[in-house]
Amino acid sequence: MSATPQKNRASRRVLAAAAGLATVGALVAAMPAGAHDRGHGHGGGHGHGHKPRTVDVQLLSFNDLHGNLEPPAGSAGNVSETQPDGTVKAAIPAGGVEYLATSLRTARKGNPYSVTAAGGDMVGASPLLSGLFHDEPTIEALNGLDLDVTAVGNHEFDEGATELARLQNGGCHPVEGCYEKGKKFKGADFPYLAANVTKEKTGKPLLKPYTVWKKNGVKIGFIGVTLEGTPDIVTANGVKGLKFHDEVETINKYARELDRKGVKSIVALIHEGGAPASTSYNYDCDSPGAGDGISGPIVDIAKGITPKVDALVTGHTHQAYVCTVPDPSGKPRMVTSASSFGKLYTDTTLTYDRRTNDIVRTSVKSANHVVTRDQPKAPDMTRLIDRWNKLAAPIANKPQGWISADINGRGSTAPEKPLGNVIADAQLEGLAPADKGGAEVAFMNPGGIRADLVHKASGSEGDGVVTYGEAFTVQPFTNMMNVVDLTGAQLVSALQQQVSGPNEASPKILQVSKGLTYTLDLTKSGADRVVAGTIKLNGEAIDPARSYRVAMNEFLAGGGDGFPALGQGTNKLVGASDLDLFNAYLAAHSTAAAPLAPPATDRITVIQ
Repeated sequence: MSATPQKNRASRRVLAAAAGLATVGALVAAMPAGAHDRGHGHGGGHGHGHKPRTVDVQLLSFNDLHGNLEPPAGSAGNVSETQPDGTVKAAIPAGGVEYLATSLRTARKGNPYSVTAAGGDMVGASPLLSGLFHDEPTIEALNGLDLDVTAVGNHEFDEGATELARLQNGGCHPVEGCYEKGKKFKGADFPYLAANVTKEKTGKPLLKPYTVWKKNGVKIGFIGVTLEGTPDIVTANGVKGLKFHDEVETINKYARELDRKGVKSIVALIHEGGAPASTSYNYDCDSPGAGDGISGPIVDIAKGITPKVDALVTGHTHQAYVCTVPDPSGKPRMVTSASSFGKLYTDTTLTYDRRTNDIVRTSVKSANHVVTRDQPKAPDMTRLIDRWNKLAAPIANKPQGWISADINGRGSTAPEKPLGNVIADAQLEGLAPADKGGAEVAFMNPGGIRADLVHKASGSEGDGVVTYGEAFTVQPFTNMMNVVDLTGAQLVSALQQQVSGPNEASPKILQVSKGLTYTLDLTKSGADRVVAGTIKLNGEAIDPARSYRVAMNEFLAGGGDGFPALGQGTNKLVGASDLDLFNAYLAAHSTAAAPLAPPATDRITVIQ
């Protein structure tokens, strides 16, 4: 999902080291030996004698893991399930790589032809356990999961192309070095694919555009792309020197190339997605009812991709769906997504015809499965988590404040989120003093809130205690804060851009600090959904001609997430990081005896 995908400054701040970005020209995009035609070959070999004409290939897939090695806490770790009687069971706890490993290994049993693929955002916006170590723990876990291939997502660019190359190829961090004595980071033993990302100077692909999985004469090509709009949701430093191209044109180009090479079975891994009509993971996306089905960018992308491609594994929107969308010839084609954070995996059967070397599209079957937490943990993943937790513990376990109940952020579906209010208030309070910027109002982008604050203890700290690790999980980008001058007219424009322009189809409702109030009328369309006459600051109507001091993270201040009006600020003052302000607010407003309560959500009046 769109977020505050910034260069991760956590380790710089915590470990007093800065992650420098080298030039893209210095990028080494060499792949692991043999990565171009590899297969883990899960399960047994093929028997002797006559080979049947068709063979079933199992495609296991997931997306948007975001470094969630431990089970995600609170509502962010739940999935919804539609029961046989039509009712919805809303809170099934899911996720965690100890369980994901068990689920995948169990699913592979009895399937000699099994390939595992991912739809991007494996790393980035990660909890402290992975983010503190520049996501090396997650790459190590994915190697252990026997991932065969993944597309890049927008978050793979959070720390720039050179750091992405390091995750692929290995080597210790250029500033912080090796985290474990005598151990050098090996990098990913699966290829990252970035077909639609090229270097500006040379026009050449940043990483491999595709790979071919082979086993016993069976060949399946995988093409990987991220969304063309990646530069709009990543900092300028993260995408410096890179160009991002149209998803459909790129996939069609490389599908033709694979076809010429005799690879007729093709799967596209696309870090872009849609929104199904139901949030249940097992919703029948092909239901014929009014309002059923799927909407969003992936629909038009799927309709434009050549029929040479047999299935689409998607992501980015953190939704769960298994749908068919017609290809350009009008034939149905499978499009899947497995929610996020390792809570689900998709099991797709691709029937491979040995005579044509192609997939029998009419036989493609697919379903999402819950990564339940009532199955055995994979011991190798438990050991991995324990090892990295020991390294992180001195920082992660430090208490920052106390809460009286869950304060929902990521898990809230409302336009105004309780945790969004806390974060915006923390930013306003920290930057209101004249010498800190003189902020009068603060904005927080909803995608930058990566978790809930959960009352139940995650470890030995006790219920209600917010640790540094938990605060970091909420705001893992460690964005530097900016305070800028914006006119009242620009401020109104910014609020209207929440529901218009690139955000019209999928609104991004900014979280606002106390004192700012307005009405959001969702019965209207476009910019009119923000009722201009209702926008007030501390009870007074916004004056279009007056200058206001506005606090926001540097991603928003650069016009990110489709808010060009916020990028027009002047007289910029750079303040502390968002995480520092968040922790300072928790310390100032909570004690063990008087914990912070979830705030009221009464700043935005919503008409539906």
